[in-house]
Amino acid sequence: MSQETQIDREALMDRAFEAAELSYSPYSHFRVGAALLCQDGTVVTAANIENRSFGMTICAERSAIVKAHSLGRTRYTALAVACPDAGYPVSPCGACRQVISEFAGPDFPVYFTGADRSQTVCTTIGSLFPYDALKELAQP
Repeated sequence: MSQETQIDREALMDRAFEAAELSYSPYSHFRVGAALLCQDGTVVTAANIENRSFGMTICAERSAIVKAHSLGRTRYTALAVACPDAGYPVSPCGACRQVISEFAGPDFPVYFTGADRSQTVCTTIGSLFPYDALKELAQP
């Protein structure tokens, strides 16, 4: 059985939508939630946290990875991202793609959606970030 079929995408996306409810987004009013499935079965969730100095805003995806890593969970199986205020699927931004690729290989599943869950995109970090030249820096 492939990794893709072992992941309950709907349950993971449910957790991402729940996390989006905890978003602090008083400036954009654009909530984002992420649910990171760890290899041990734990799901770590996070939401975007804005700041009036917009560059200081922290995305949900990066927050989930940092949170999981700081809890000692360093191996991941999939990531779901929910944007309940968007009318279309919203993919991870470039900074998030870079961080995801730091901790996951190119076949790592990434799921993202907007308010209409029937439009959920199921892809991989390798497809979202195909020219990850910095990955070579990690090679021994």
